[in-house]
Amino acid sequence: MERTISLNYRVIIKILGIIILIIGIAMLPALLCAWLYDSRGVQLGLLVSFVVTTAVGGAINLLSKSGAAKFNIREGYLVVSLCWIVASCFGTLPYLLSGFTGDFSVAFFESVAGFTTTGCTTVAITLFPKALLMWTAMCHWLGGMGILVFVISILPALGVNGQMIARAETPGPVLQKVAVRMSDSAKILYVTYLSFTVVEFLLLNASPAMPTFDAVINTLGSISTGGLLSNPGGIQAYHSLYVELIIACFTLLGSINFLIYGHVLNRRWSNVVKDVEFRGFWTILGGSIVICTAGLYFLGQYPTIGKALRDSFFQVVGIMSTSGYSNTDYTRWPAVCTAVLFCLYFVGGCAASTSGSIKVVRILVLFKVIWRGFYRRVHPKSVVAVKLGGEPVPAPVVSSITVFILMYFVLFAFSCVVLSLQNLDLETTVSTVAGLLSNTGNAMGTIGGASNFGVYAAPLKFYLCFLMIVGRLELFTIIILFTRNFWGKDR
Repeated sequence: MERTISLNYRVIIKILGIIILIIGIAMLPALLCAWLYDSRGVQLGLLVSFVVTTAVGGAINLLSKSGAAKFNIREGYLVVSLCWIVASCFGTLPYLLSGFTGDFSVAFFESVAGFTTTGCTTVAITLFPKALLMWTAMCHWLGGMGILVFVISILPALGVNGQMIARAETPGPVLQKVAVRMSDSAKILYVTYLSFTVVEFLLLNASPAMPTFDAVINTLGSISTGGLLSNPGGIQAYHSLYVELIIACFTLLGSINFLIYGHVLNRRWSNVVKDVEFRGFWTILGGSIVICTAGLYFLGQYPTIGKALRDSFFQVVGIMSTSGYSNTDYTRWPAVCTAVLFCLYFVGGCAASTSGSIKVVRILVLFKVIWRGFYRRVHPKSVVAVKLGGEPVPAPVVSSITVFILMYFVLFAFSCVVLSLQNLDLETTVSTVAGLLSNTGNAMGTIGGASNFGVYAAPLKFYLCFLMIVGRLELFTIIILFTRNFWGKDR
């Protein structure tokens, strides 16, 4: 029997209030930087942003009542979508009130690019005051693990079940919990994330080539796989192999399924070695580095194989981790190298990591499905299960992965048509969609390695923001809100 849809708006508003309050508190480091480095206008803008955001978040929490509530999956999708949109809206305040820009489309783009860890911009990095760089870095850090992952750890105190929210924010094909309770898993994930952050900062700060402020920005930008830069000259401006290796290594750590670290802490080494996605990630990464290195060296682009390997390693890590880091202008590389990098836009890191894009586990399942299709052509009556690591993948999971990949490329094709309204060249248009939908933040052609998307008109900037959010939430969470079934009657 059908009944009218009923959503627990009271708890949804309560969670939104917590998110807004967290966003306000996260402005404190930027406010401190404003007082230390920037002009009075920037200081006042950050102060007003902090007061307004914390006041709104605090008021919502004080006025809304908490109580036991069990979320269903529909409410999970809605609260996740609203949280990311609301966070992005409040994230525009520092850009607008500091006088950095009066264009809401620019401020919203910068905010969304931060929270989704896409790491791109619409303005030159030289124009950023240090306080706004710090704010952007905080957005990256919060968005890397997911703001709601942190909130889930405190939801039991409100009597709210966080399982459905976690499923909606991280709709990966395989969801395993490190601990028995979802809140405990969220705490473990954030402790791991925070530990990596501290260690990377200490290692970068130990380098004489990098100032302390730059070490903070690069740490927050790399562990979140956002790719934020503090130096207008990029990573290569430090002229340090040590810095490149530290940033690349911690970017890779952020690209690996964080549940792997649970196995490491519990000394379950066999689980790490047997993890098919983990092995697939390193295989794709290594193969791509070898191809790019060979292409750069043997096609005469680089005089030594050592330099070719160094740049190939860093660039492949930057693209596959979806951090988007570059230490050279890879758009000038031979076609075989740029083709490999473009393909990596669609791969990304592992599930349950800070990376974006399709994810390695889905790519592996896709190839298994293709192989099964060939096998059944020869043996039409056979019943063949899709297996990973010797274990059969449940049919519903295979179906959801197939639908996800099909929808990903349908949205990709549709978005290419939409962005073609800007009348840029095909290489720029296609790579822009691939870079933003995957949250890599890179593009080729006119955009180049600077990752500056200011060339697009205001309406298309909002569409690019839509792509970044949809890519970060893996399609379903946002797109399902536009379906009649979501808002229809319950059954």
